[in-house]
Amino acid sequence: MDRYSEKNRTGPGRQTGKAVWKPGNFIYPVPAVLVSCQDKVGRRNLFTAAWTGTVCTNPPMAYISVRPERYSYPMIRETGEFVVNLTTEAMVRAVDFCGVKSGRDVDKWKETGLTPGAASVVEAPIVLESPVNVECRVTKILELGSHHMFLALVKAILVDEALLDEKGRFCFEAAKPLAYSHGEYRGLSGAMGSFGYSIRKKTTKPRKNQKKTRQKPD
Repeated sequence: MDRYSEKNRTGPGRQTGKAVWKPGNFIYPVPAVLVSCQDKVGRRNLFTAAWTGTVCTNPPMAYISVRPERYSYPMIRETGEFVVNLTTEAMVRAVDFCGVKSGRDVDKWKETGLTPGAASVVEAPIVLESPVNVECRVTKILELGSHHMFLALVKAILVDEALLDEKGRFCFEAAKPLAYSHGEYRGLSGAMGSFGYSIRKKTTKPRKNQKKTRQKPD
């Protein structure tokens, strides 16, 4: 059966050239991150997550949504800590592997060749190959349905120094960040504008004063 019914094909949405689909997850693209965690006896794991993002600026807060049946779920719930590790095009195979294999069955660190490292604040490990590691401490768990949302304070951010320019500015585009959209991993084509560029006044460079030369009469 089609994703949208015959009624929807001819319903109100069609009057504006829009097909009406049933409710679902359609906010794409999203980041494809690796979440790393560790239980109280030192067992480490990491898994791929796309349901993640920023929820507050001040204080800085982030979230991940995880299915309760995931191997990492009790680790995060028990310790209240995790790390969101941003990923790159070079890490795409490892990202996919960590999303389809369970830590119950395989050592994902070993199988992917990714390297666990010490975080600066939390006990959960970071992924050293990741360009950015966001250390998080859980403040609240929302049991929403298929997924439980871990709301967390951002306690520290680690950035690969190789991605800093001479002014200390972060150049994430150089890392070729990875995104996920409708079942596919995708790279980003590059910046199309900076925040506020649509209303920013155009600046023109002042013309250099040019000396007028007088022509001698013939």
